[in-house]
Amino acid sequence: MLNKMNPWKKEPSPSGFRDRILQIKEHQVPSHVAIIMDGNGRWAKKRALPRVAGHHEGMKVVRKITKLANEIGVKTLTVYAFSTENWKRPKMEVDFLMKLPEEFLGTFLPELIEENVRVEMIGYMDKLPEHTRKAVGKAMEDTKDNTGLVLNFALNYGSRAEILDGVKKVIEDIKNGKISEDDLTEEAFSSYLMTKDMNDPDLLIRTSGEIRLSNFMLWQLAYTEFWFTDVLWPDFNEEHLIDAIEAFQGRQRRFGGV
Repeated sequence: MLNKMNPWKKEPSPSGFRDRILQIKEHQVPSHVAIIMDGNGRWAKKRALPRVAGHHEGMKVVRKITKLANEIGVKTLTVYAFSTENWKRPKMEVDFLMKLPEEFLGTFLPELIEENVRVEMIGYMDKLPEHTRKAVGKAMEDTKDNTGLVLNFALNYGSRAEILDGVKKVIEDIKNGKISEDDLTEEAFSSYLMTKDMNDPDLLIRTSGEIRLSNFMLWQLAYTEFWFTDVLWPDFNEEHLIDAIEAFQGRQRRFGGV
């Protein structure tokens, strides 16, 4: 079914691929693209490799997709790197996942700076290991003045917890007289969420054939366009991103209207 929804084109020539990029840039490019990067473990299993090998390969894909997203004019790229539920995984896998941001940012930070990319994070940083916090914090500090694409890591992130925390903050502010109940609108509530400084995603991509949100940006995805693919995240490439954006550009967004 998914293959029918998202038929893959034949491998393009380099010139054909560049033509598609130029054509995309002539139309509305999604300002905020969010990706649920799924399938690393299955990718590794298919190759008789440990699951961590899939996570490591997936890290390289983030680099490629970030560069292309920046080139075509995407303003924010949010990647779901680790959920609040992922702590349930085997300790060895969790420990490896907590080292990936350090390795990724340690390796590619100079390139991100050169590409004018700004690193941000949503999630519960205080519960991350110190070495992970330091790596993310350094990247955010070193790129804070960059004006290009925002590479936003959803790390130790869970949307239900985020919404519940937002509700608690609203209640506290009402009790303290900072706002009244009449002041509480959808826009006002959004300012209590971790994404308060970002636009809601225009396009959500999920890889590996799974069709669910997995506690990701439940509030923010209310009117987002979804694009699913059977491709496992380590196999996701620049052409797949172009496929997703072309599909987005072919849709009519009504936001509840006609």
